[in-house]
Amino acid sequence: QVQLVESGGGLVQAGGSLRLSCAASGRSFSTYAMGWFRQAPGEEREFVAVISRSGGTTYYVDSVKGRFTMSRDNAKNTVYLQMNSLKPEDTAAYYCAADQQLTAGTWFYSRRVDGVDYWGKGTLVTVSS
Repeated sequence: QVQLVESGGGLVQAGGSLRLSCAASGRSFSTYAMGWFRQAPGEEREFVAVISRSGGTTYYVDSVKGRFTMSRDNAKNTVYLQMNSLKPEDTAAYYCAADQQLTAGTWFYSRRVDGVDYWGKGTLVTVSS
């Protein structure tokens, strides 16, 4: 079992920045590709970013590319999402996810939500205009 706990959400003005963290329990963190997803009220959960097991490869949805940066620190069992130049349309609950079988590349191309191994409970990001 792996438990994921997100933190760092909050209220921020448009143009501002936040850094989300996702702390993972377990002994095999480096064997999991990690992802960030978000879900706005009344919307389906949406892919945001993924990172490979080693942290050497990342992929982003077009709407955040150039503004968001995903990273991981395997020594700390933690992944991050640095969010800059935030827009009101970024407002959502942000969830981290872990999967031991998917690679970052296959996860990016599939945008898979169903069947992902582990999910956090989410952290809310609200961007005011």
